Amino acid sequence: MSIELKNVTYTYMPKTPFERMALKNVSLTIRDGSFTAIAGHTGSGKSTLVQHLNGLLHPTAGQVLVDGVDLAEKKSPAAKKARQSVGMVFQYPEHQLFEETVAADIAFGPKNMELSEKEIAERVRQAMEFVSLDYETYKDRSPFQLSGGQMRRVAIAGVIALQPKYLVLDEPTAGLDPQGREDLLQKILQLHRKEKITIVFVSHNMDDIARAADEVIFMKHGEMTLQDKPQKAFFATKELREAGLSAPQLIMLLQQLRAAGLPVDPAAFTMQQGVKHIMDAMRGKKLC
Repeated sequence: MSIELKNVTYTYMPKTPFERMALKNVSLTIRDGSFTAIAGHTGSGKSTLVQHLNGLLHPTAGQVLVDGVDLAEKKSPAAKKARQSVGMVFQYPEHQLFEETVAADIAFGPKNMELSEKEIAERVRQAMEFVSLDYETYKDRSPFQLSGGQMRRVAIAGVIALQPKYLVLDEPTAGLDPQGREDLLQKILQLHRKEKITIVFVSHNMDDIARAADEVIFMKHGEMTLQDKPQKAFFATKELREAGLSAPQLIMLLQQLRAAGLPVDPAAFTMQQGVKHIMDAMRGKKLC
């Protein structure tokens, strides 16, 4: 099963003086169980693209299929179920909090699914525990009295409580300090690896993408220019340059070392891999 886009085009404000084509003939597949990253500069169409994945936007032309179901069939029970299987975390999701307490905000989505009060309470507790917010400590607190990082975790917990099959995160680490970014990225990886949730991760941070993704998509001016494994995508010099992107810093460092004469393998996606490649190269190189 998968999410599939077939020749999707989307135009904002059609037939007006402000008409703008944001997506142009985009065809791609997000495999069930994958961690797919979508990269591109501001205005490349990333956010417009992911808003099609759960029916927030509908294509001007083309199709969006979730597990084979066309989301354009608005009144279809199957399409409604398909849309609900895709959870969405927008950029700066803490700006969308609105309930008086943390628990009430997280419970908002599950309540609209007509679940029992017992099931809702259990989902809230589990979601809070997953994002490292102690239930008893935070459940009755106002979300607006928390730190920025904690507010973001509350917003993400609200989506996790829906128990989606697919989780779309639009620039989830934007604006966080290095430790906050690291903590959140680890939680997302845990969701993917332990809960088996398919992740769609929108970011322009190539270092985060290198550490997490097993599939990479490049966007440029509303078009998809590449979809491939990280092992190939980060060495696709032409596509990187055209999309205004750079390879992850670690890969760039290893490429520079190689150009300077150290026979190091530049294909490293974590710091541990990078250190190992450098040490292996140094052991094999005769030093004067």
